[in-house]
Amino acid sequence: MASLSLSAKLTSTTLPYLHHAQSPKTPLSHNLSILSKSSESQFYGLKLHRSSSPSLPSSSSSTPRSLIFAKVNKGSVPPAFTLKDQDGRNVSLSKFKGKPVVVYFYPADETPGCTKQACAFRDSYEKFKKAGAEVVGISGDDTSSHKAFAKKYRLPFTLLSDEGDKVRKDWGVPSDLFGALPGRQTYVLDKNGVVQLIYNNQFQPEKHIDETLKLLQSL
Repeated sequence: MASLSLSAKLTSTTLPYLHHAQSPKTPLSHNLSILSKSSESQFYGLKLHRSSSPSLPSSSSSTPRSLIFAKVNKGSVPPAFTLKDQDGRNVSLSKFKGKPVVVYFYPADETPGCTKQACAFRDSYEKFKKAGAEVVGISGDDTSSHKAFAKKYRLPFTLLSDEGDKVRKDWGVPSDLFGALPGRQTYVLDKNGVVQLIYNNQFQPEKHIDETLKLLQSL
């Protein structure tokens, strides 16, 4: 009888632990946090994996979605920067304070759309000068690429090298085609350095010139 009693006691104490060992050790909330961080870390390349991952409750996806909003908005003062131009000289955003400036981010030198856009800015450059505005193009190409690009197409304005895309990220310029293509976005800053226009159009590059001139001529 004593041995049966001892066996019953052992069974009653060990079974709960055996049952517990079969249950997940990692809380669901922790798994959701990992998924959320994974999506967040990939945002700037827009390598979105949410379609292949389990659907998450709206509360868990609210953090990554908030990153989609641009860091620079109309009426704000964008982050300062200092980058090298096509001649290797340091150029700061603050240099242009006191006059309007058009800052346009484009994917890459020598691509068809970017060449069209640069040449359209070139062809309308006198109109920008008449409006008292400077034009600055920014891409991730190095200074030697910018120099060759500017020389080939006789570009009369500044091209800045944002290698590593730091300024692009600081300004929150969105990518296109699920991260395969850096965004094409233009900002018009007034003489006080405040953003008055943000225009995004990847596939109609020449429209950037029309929209920016329209605004500059109304200031």
